[in-house]
Amino acid sequence: MAVEPGPTRHPKRSPDRRPRHGTVGFMSRRTKIIATIGPASEDEATLKELISAGMDVARIGLAHDGLDVALERFRRVRTVAADLDREVGILADLPGPKVRAGHFPEHGVTLIEGDILRLVPGHGPSSTEVVQVDYDDLLHDVRHGDRLGFGDGAVVVEAIGDDGDSFEVRVIHGGPLTGRPGVHIPSDRLRLSTPTAEDLVMLDAFVEAGVDMVAISFVRSAHDVRRVGVEPHPRGPLVVAKIETRAAVENLEGIIEASGAIMVARGDLGAEMPIEELPHLQKQILRKCIALGRPAITATQMLESMVHAPTPTRAEASDIANAVFDGSSAVMLSGETAIGDDPVNAVGTMARIASRADALFDYKGWATTLANVDLTQTDDVDLAVTDAMTMASWRAAHETGAAAILCITTTGFTARSIARLRPEARILAFSPDPRTVRQLSMSWGVRAYPIEQLPIDEMVTRAVDVARTRGEVRTGELVAVLSGSPDRHGRATDTLRLMRVQ
Repeated sequence: MAVEPGPTRHPKRSPDRRPRHGTVGFMSRRTKIIATIGPASEDEATLKELISAGMDVARIGLAHDGLDVALERFRRVRTVAADLDREVGILADLPGPKVRAGHFPEHGVTLIEGDILRLVPGHGPSSTEVVQVDYDDLLHDVRHGDRLGFGDGAVVVEAIGDDGDSFEVRVIHGGPLTGRPGVHIPSDRLRLSTPTAEDLVMLDAFVEAGVDMVAISFVRSAHDVRRVGVEPHPRGPLVVAKIETRAAVENLEGIIEASGAIMVARGDLGAEMPIEELPHLQKQILRKCIALGRPAITATQMLESMVHAPTPTRAEASDIANAVFDGSSAVMLSGETAIGDDPVNAVGTMARIASRADALFDYKGWATTLANVDLTQTDDVDLAVTDAMTMASWRAAHETGAAAILCITTTGFTARSIARLRPEARILAFSPDPRTVRQLSMSWGVRAYPIEQLPIDEMVTRAVDVARTRGEVRTGELVAVLSGSPDRHGRATDTLRLMRVQ
């Protein structure tokens, strides 16, 4: 879909320059931040600081701690967000069929290049001599000469032989290992399906608790996404497919169409693919996902040095900025906030870097970028209508200098559709569904508010009033309002209004 900006009839301002809501840089940042909650960040005081520092979505990983601990973290985030009157989404990240090593000693171990150790199938503790691996088919699926990565490739070993009960390996890249690090085995050999039976048990518990989003690990096809079996969002959680296998890259378009969002999980993906291909894959995955109207997350090792250091490396700062320039809807912190020395500092640092990159984002050129993405045409009339109307609203807002684009939406579909175009005008979403409001916390540039269900004209008036009261727009400013006609059945957005704020 080729789109060329029309002539600019009003002087342009840089987006979101004025302060909003008393939080420095909050509304000037369009790219969302997902922060993982763990032992370093699970108390109420730290959660409040994380939200104030810029956390839009709280990620609760389910690979390391028990279900009861995870659910308690979920409830605590909900309580703290309500106390602050902030709409914070919660993402439950299912472990999937990830192979993990047994627990290393409390303070961890350091493996040295050239060390020889044994890998043994089992669930017991690990040491510098023997590493237990919780995969029964380890001896069948690992082959002589294979290189296996621990902890997103922090440590790499090479298989050099087996004795029938264990595999002998040599350390070719040493480093520290703590906890239960993942063990990367080529995904095309794994005899495990996703989601696992354990995943589905955890999923049921979080769906019952009312989780907003759920991430599926080690997706290889659209069938894996459909096996989750939850109701479509917003009745159920928004499903995030993690792209971290070679098969997922090969089946990308089908996975995107079956999912609500995509995560580029660069740790395992970098182990599956040649490292020189990873930056290009990241760009391709992000653009295709965004062009299809899904939020796209860039994850893994974004500020890894800040697990312990007070400031990031220069390369990490550039990595975040480039993820923003690539169009990421959200960027994610993992160990930095789960176990790091200063989780709040990590979020604040990411927020500052992302805000600065957002200010320099190529808003005018983005639509042309999307026009070059190869997409399958849809026969869905509602999708086609919404696509045309969101494109019209983008053009109208651009040509008139509108301060904001207001979306009246039940499912969030309208807001996500306009967000894919990355307009300079602010995107404000209004929904009668509380879960939709929280799910939109992952969408680029969208600030969502709850609104009561009313006749459509009254909802439009109410949305403009809320936007003005909340300081999002000012009297006299022009806004574009997207909504559906009350007499049209289906999910199409077919009405665009340009209104002056009274």
